[in-house]
Amino acid sequence: MRQMKSHTEITLESIKVFANDGKLDATEFDRLIELALRDQIIDDDERRVLFKILVQAEGAGIDAATRARIDQVRAAQKL
Repeated sequence: MRQMKSHTEITLESIKVFANDGKLDATEFDRLIELALRDQIIDDDERRVLFKILVQAEGAGIDAATRARIDQVRAAQKL
């Protein structure tokens, strides 16, 4: 069986995140990043999907812990 592309997995996982309570928390964000970094790099497709997810999450509001984690990953991974 062929493995799903990671950016598709990230998209599907984000649907669960926003369907749950409409907001992204640090644990959920870490799960998305874990999927993206499974192969040790964040490729252009993963970066594009993560960017859209973060725009949506920021529009819905995020707590300080999640903001700090996002900022940390953005700096390290150039998101």
